Amino acid sequence: MSSKARSWSPATLSGVLERIHECNVVEGGTYIPFHIEGQAVGYILPSFAERLCQFPEVFCRGTHEGEEVVLTSQELRTTEARTTAVGKVLQRMREEGIIQGWRDELYPVMTSFGDEPALLVERAAASRFGVTAYGVHVNGYVEMPDGSQEMWIARRSRSKPTWPGLLDHMVAGGQPHGLSPAENVLKECQEEAGVPLALASQAAPTGVVSYKYSDEEGLRRDVLFCYDLKLPEDFVPVPQDGEVEEFMRLPIAEVADTICNSKAFKPNCNLVIIDFLVRHGYITPEHPKYLQVLEGLRPPL
Repeated sequence: MSSKARSWSPATLSGVLERIHECNVVEGGTYIPFHIEGQAVGYILPSFAERLCQFPEVFCRGTHEGEEVVLTSQELRTTEARTTAVGKVLQRMREEGIIQGWRDELYPVMTSFGDEPALLVERAAASRFGVTAYGVHVNGYVEMPDGSQEMWIARRSRSKPTWPGLLDHMVAGGQPHGLSPAENVLKECQEEAGVPLALASQAAPTGVVSYKYSDEEGLRRDVLFCYDLKLPEDFVPVPQDGEVEEFMRLPIAEVADTICNSKAFKPNCNLVIIDFLVRHGYITPEHPKYLQVLEGLRPPL
């Protein structure tokens, strides 16, 4: 373990911290809290709030403890009713070109993971509402005979609408409603890399990373459940769904150098791999700014 750690220097962590910072940039501006049944579940740009409130049978403005908020109509008393009504509004916005990248995948809107959802919302609209979204990322790695480690890395298809051609995890995906994270890992392992069920079931949960950033659509607040999957040396993942251009197995040092010295990876993958580097002893308390790295991987949302 110490030999792996010695290959890193304090200067390297500057690149690590740059990648963390890039996932946590919130531009100045005002966000209006989005409330359901008295609970804040998201944060909305004023321009989007104005458009929502043009559907008064679904959305309206109100106040909570003296603060302006956007509410769902009090007539929508159940999750099913809210989901149906909000879905119709979002379909209209899809037709208008406001909501793009439609996925036909529902994300649960809730105050805390595991709670009963107050609303199910189209994945493509999650950042518009500033709700906390969840996902799973799997570090597929190999222990080599000499004790070193290598990691399977995917290159995203250049035809994908988001982050085309960038490096990615062997397996990763959003966390939809109706599946547990462990079930989602099994599904994604098969759909993305052809990992057999018996092997995929060995993926071990290792914790979470979180991040928050703003873009022209709104506020992204994401939590990623991290998994490690130790793979046999002779295992080779195979692209299954057209979303991956190629898989490659790279030495951990090369993966780490790529993260520190470039923007070749999809940004949130950097966080998960940095967490792997910490847990596997590549980044240690002896490195300056070690605590800044740990704090940056799990900022409050």
